[in-house]
Amino acid sequence: MSGAEAAVADYRSYRHAKTLFLIVFLVLFLVMVAVDLGVGAYSISFLDVYTILIEKAYGLFASALNHIPGIDLATDLGWIASMNRGSIAESVVWDQRLPRILAAIIVGVGLAVAGAAMQSMLKNPLADPYTTGISSGAAFGATIAITLGIYILPGDFGIVVNAFVFGLIPAAIILLLSRYRKPSPAMMVLVGTSLMYIFNALQQYFMLVTDPNSSQQVLAWTTGSIAGIVWDDIPLMLILVVAGTVAIQYLGRTLNAMNSGDSYARSLGVDVDIFRIVTLLIISVIAAGIVSYTGVIGFVGLVAPHIARIFIGSDNRYLIPASALMGAVTMLFADIVAHYLVSFDLPIGIVTSVIGGPVFILLILRQRKEVW
Repeated sequence: MSGAEAAVADYRSYRHAKTLFLIVFLVLFLVMVAVDLGVGAYSISFLDVYTILIEKAYGLFASALNHIPGIDLATDLGWIASMNRGSIAESVVWDQRLPRILAAIIVGVGLAVAGAAMQSMLKNPLADPYTTGISSGAAFGATIAITLGIYILPGDFGIVVNAFVFGLIPAAIILLLSRYRKPSPAMMVLVGTSLMYIFNALQQYFMLVTDPNSSQQVLAWTTGSIAGIVWDDIPLMLILVVAGTVAIQYLGRTLNAMNSGDSYARSLGVDVDIFRIVTLLIISVIAAGIVSYTGVIGFVGLVAPHIARIFIGSDNRYLIPASALMGAVTMLFADIVAHYLVSFDLPIGIVTSVIGGPVFILLILRQRKEVW
């Protein structure tokens, strides 16, 4: 075998290994979904969980297609429609647990993808979606809604809208400052850190001067939780995360160039400054959309990309989907701990921080090679 043929064979083996790891992550994800849906006060078997999901998905699909003349799926495939209909297990899975678990998956995917993009864009292993002050801005927006009753948009989603808009303020400030100074990694991190301290100070002030009930509500919001998520909360979160993930995946090759340094990226024709701003805006929309519904959930966007990078490497074309799967698995595991391994509903933000901190330290200690 010639040298060229050996190089091609090595490259194919390299790609096959990455694909294999993605398949393993996907299988682990499917197992964790069934475990999270099935374990609890009312236990449901692995097979029954997926039977219920398939039956309900079929019901929605059939309901849509039955409006077409000549099609009656309820008659043609009635054996599927008859499974578990109206059962207690179906109600537990579909109505009680699935919205929360879908939220966990969406949050894990969004934060992990945003974290992987931040780390590549800034070439900083400590970067995560909240580095730019997004979480602090969102928390302050929710705080003024809860303590002062000031809403950008009144109604049931008043707190969510406040948190989303204020979560985008740090990105807007960095965008404004970029007109006077190039948006370098140091500039973005330092501005984000400064804004984080400002927003945190303002939040603490309003918590001190408000009544104890409002202060307690703010504290509960900032710990991060998906326990109160309902079906109505899912669509907007899903749209923002899916659109942002697709955009980040599309930018994967450019992120690879950025990961090699600004000089190398410029040599390939990348406008580094514009690319950083565009990526920052995408990440900000993803993170703000998540935080506005769930509060601050830490460490997922930091740890999940690092774990994926150990197995997949730093090629963002593979790292982005691997990080998404790892983020989802991390959130599902944290949800199991938060709801089923303690005697009360522990906010998932506490669980991710308690688990994520030691895991991240372990990853640092065991890291033997440069993966950047």
